[in-house]
Amino acid sequence: GGDTFVVGCQIPSEAVVFPEFNELNPDMSDPRYNTECGIYEPHCGIDKLMFAWGHDEYMYRMLVGNNTTLPREALDMIRYHSAYPWHDKGAYKHLMAPDDEERIEWVKLFNRFDLYTKDEENDLKLDELWPYYKNLCEKYGLGGKLKW
Repeated sequence: GGDTFVVGCQIPSEAVVFPEFNELNPDMSDPRYNTECGIYEPHCGIDKLMFAWGHDEYMYRMLVGNNTTLPREALDMIRYHSAYPWHDKGAYKHLMAPDDEERIEWVKLFNRFDLYTKDEENDLKLDELWPYYKNLCEKYGLGGKLKW
């Protein structure tokens, strides 16, 4: 599965794909990391958590590194859309700050268009789509050469 999870604390078995592999993670036998909060303070907020590295975090950091003007809600959708244990299974509530409740709703809204919405029947005509997406890139400060 492509789900990402928080590192530095106990992996919630009921909330991740293939939980039988959690025990193979050496962090799960390390007392610093195998508790509910691990290295985090309760209610520290989602931005203080470190997630397992994946395409979400890469894209988020690329956008921020290129000084995008996308709003925080859009960046949250990109950064946390694969954090299914958090936004789909209800894990990590004990680490959420009060404003994370609103933020999780934006991620859930985006996810309706993520998994299982892509199919092989999409015959994309890139020549027709490019002007629309090029304008979006320019609108949010991503026109020109990007740092990857």
